[in-house]
Amino acid sequence: MSRIAKAESYLLEQIRRGSKSAWAQLVDRYQGRLLSFARAKLPQRADCEDIVQETFVAFLKTMNAFRQDCSLETYLFALLRRKIVDSYRKRNSAHICLIQDVYHSSDSKKNADAFDTVAAAEPTVSWYARRDEQLVMQRRILADALEELLSGYKKSLGFGELKIIELIFYCHLPNKNIAKILNLSQNHIAVTKHRSIKQVHKFIEGANFSFDPDSADFENLLTELWRLKRLSCPKRSTVGAYLLGTLEKDWHDYVDFHLNTVGCHFCRANLEDLRRQTAESRPDTFYDRIMESTVGFLKKP
Repeated sequence: MSRIAKAESYLLEQIRRGSKSAWAQLVDRYQGRLLSFARAKLPQRADCEDIVQETFVAFLKTMNAFRQDCSLETYLFALLRRKIVDSYRKRNSAHICLIQDVYHSSDSKKNADAFDTVAAAEPTVSWYARRDEQLVMQRRILADALEELLSGYKKSLGFGELKIIELIFYCHLPNKNIAKILNLSQNHIAVTKHRSIKQVHKFIEGANFSFDPDSADFENLLTELWRLKRLSCPKRSTVGAYLLGTLEKDWHDYVDFHLNTVGCHFCRANLEDLRRQTAESRPDTFYDRIMESTVGFLKKP
């Protein structure tokens, strides 16, 4: 099942056919937020522009491997972050702001390279090309289960519970740290976690799919899928409403938590891009550079 919008699917098909106008639309739509993301990770503006340019080239080269299991934006962000990881490893420096880089369980294995942990769940070309249908179905059902769980919390405005499970599954924090961040009891955190996992298991049973991993593997897979699908990321329009101050109080509080407590790199990039759009016109020179360097990779009509 495709997880990209019909408009994105149509745009992608036009690009596959070699449409320069469709490619121009995609570049214009995503260059700002990708550049904002890169600026948060790399010190030099020229480096940021180069790496975003390389990302668009990489997208055209790997486009046929994109299985549409996540949004087009997420796939572009994944390609960009892979480029940044490579750059980070070469320079041995980067700015990390995710909350899970600050809080660590005393009994967890901390990777020597924090960015490796952040990047571990990114969808690579080989992931999209994998032919293990059992694994694909397993991930799809779990992703659907998590989406249903989040949808229920959002519809009922259960943002307190949503914050808890976001810190559990996305940030992978231990209960004691979550309790401290949210000023709640560890028992409250444990109960919410138990109910959430129970609901996910119930969804799996309803799907008539045989899948019963041990607890550690199950929770790790939920975290991987949460990060891969960016399940709790608000829509760009919601981030825009947050910027304008037009969200209802509960929604504004949650988006602020997601942006500034969790510190989601992707949504912060969208926020900075939206801020920049209100303050300046499109950086035409950079846009022209991207088009000149990538248009040759389009399929010839």
